Amino acid sequence: MSADAPGREFEIAPRPPYDFALSAGCMTYFQRRHAADEFQDGTLRRLLRVNGKLVLAAARSAGGIAAPRIAIRLTPAPGLALTDGDVAEARRQIRHTLGADDDIAPFYDMARADARLAPLADAMRGLRPMRTPTAYEALTLAIMGQQISTSVALTLRSLFIETYGERAVICGAARFAFPQPDAVAAAGPDGLRAIKFSGRKAEYVADISALAASGEFSPDDVAGLPQDEAADRLARLRGVGPWTAQWTLMRGLGYGDCFPYGDLALQRMMGALVGGGQRMSGEAALAYSERWSPYRSYVTAYMFGAARAGRFDAIVAAAG
Repeated sequence: MSADAPGREFEIAPRPPYDFALSAGCMTYFQRRHAADEFQDGTLRRLLRVNGKLVLAAARSAGGIAAPRIAIRLTPAPGLALTDGDVAEARRQIRHTLGADDDIAPFYDMARADARLAPLADAMRGLRPMRTPTAYEALTLAIMGQQISTSVALTLRSLFIETYGERAVICGAARFAFPQPDAVAAAGPDGLRAIKFSGRKAEYVADISALAASGEFSPDDVAGLPQDEAADRLARLRGVGPWTAQWTLMRGLGYGDCFPYGDLALQRMMGALVGGGQRMSGEAALAYSERWSPYRSYVTAYMFGAARAGRFDAIVAAAG
């Protein structure tokens, strides 16, 4: 056992079908790292903050798509020990992040009855939309991705995490946890502009972080509200429109019927899949999507997942 011990190990059994490699790959854009997540050699790693402790969680598949099991190893930062309460909290965070408890069967039932959607669901079978541990993380990541390319957003997110996230050397490598609101609030707009944020994005993220750090309002406070009400509440925040709110609810809190219809990539994919090849307007895409309610978060995740996996064009061709 390494010098990082003691650690804890356990398994999670998600609801089937569950393709761990596909799900983790889509979440990390099939790169070694995206934001606070690292996926390499079949293992997904993230530095969690568990009851005030930094803990490296490493997850890998120990089963198959039809009978999934995910093996988890928790390794605390040097000098720390894990209590049973820490393990329980880590398990809760991991189950949420992996979407382990989602019942995806009704989505597949709906997709099988839709000639355009069935090839997408079949080709990406087992994909489970993964989540961030908190809505605060999902919201700040979404703001960073506003109106810039994916590659630029990836760079900005990495700079943000490595500059303001807590750091620990575990298992021989430096790891960074997603920044806490108080650290980002202390940096302020000037600190964020110093790491290549635009002026507006720096203000938005700093303001939201200050609200969360003070306890006045956190994006996580909307958990449990009806989806429309939660989206409206988030949209009251400066810098948050419908696109950002929808991604936050989907990625941070697991709401099942999100559809970020203002996304240009989504509009292009909708046009290719159901619009005769021409990009659909946001309003047209939203209107068409109503037939997929209340499973539009899965449709969205499957389209973006297929694009990231390089499968989308073949799926469209199969759909005729």
